[in-house]
Amino acid sequence: MPHSDPKTLVSTEWLETHLKDPDLRVIDASWYLPDMGRAGKAEYDADHIPGARFFDIDEIADLRSNLPHTVPPVEKFMSRMRAMGIGDGHQVVVYDGMGMFSAARVWWMFRLMGKMDIAVLDGGFPKWKAEGRPIEDLPPVVRDRHMTVSRQAHMIKDVTQVAAASKLGDYEIIDARSPERFRGEAPEPREGMRVGHIPNSKNLPFGNLFNADGTMKDKAGIRDAFNASKVDLDKPAILSCGSGVTACILALAMERIGHNRHAVYDGSWSEWGMYNDLKVATGE
Repeated sequence: MPHSDPKTLVSTEWLETHLKDPDLRVIDASWYLPDMGRAGKAEYDADHIPGARFFDIDEIADLRSNLPHTVPPVEKFMSRMRAMGIGDGHQVVVYDGMGMFSAARVWWMFRLMGKMDIAVLDGGFPKWKAEGRPIEDLPPVVRDRHMTVSRQAHMIKDVTQVAAASKLGDYEIIDARSPERFRGEAPEPREGMRVGHIPNSKNLPFGNLFNADGTMKDKAGIRDAFNASKVDLDKPAILSCGSGVTACILALAMERIGHNRHAVYDGSWSEWGMYNDLKVATGE
């Protein structure tokens, strides 16, 4: 299992080997776009990796915001994790039902809160089930665990910071959406959104970082994907997408290749595309 790293990405074999470790915690972070016709909590209730807790990214969020699933206040994050029995000293592995989609968002959120002992399950629940590994439909046994948090403000950007970066060109702004959405040729899944992309941003669809089996490419393949999108890896990066979910897959990939000067634009296109006073680019 040479590619497994408990701070970024672990294999299904690694997780099964460590599944009964007393300080391991597993999170099911399955989440889907409305047009996918799937429900993460219902699927979790039907079957999940033994001991997994369900992380609802729409509820463990800042519900005061008019944007979807934005980062929750520190106090709310700590409270929810304590109630899930996740805290200091735990190694966490997070997965989702798409293979790798929303799990990276939770990985990034933990790191934003200063909790670095977390990894995404490579290939996610589809790979786990396809390999015949253990599943259950029982709720986990939960005991409260204290959690201390140290928010890493450099890992997140707001619209003002992104607008400045777009003008100055001091960051690579990388968009994880599909080429059609990036170019403004396809409608956005949320009503009221303009189409196009942030001026001076580059497009790296998150799927370009995956192998045919849904696992993440190796480090050379990740670098090739960034290079194919003409991303300058010597510059710091701001990562964006539709609503701050798949941008975190780019963050995970960058962390895998040792590029740690990256931040996620939490509002992403859900915010940028909503305000008519922000410039929009179309085409390549």
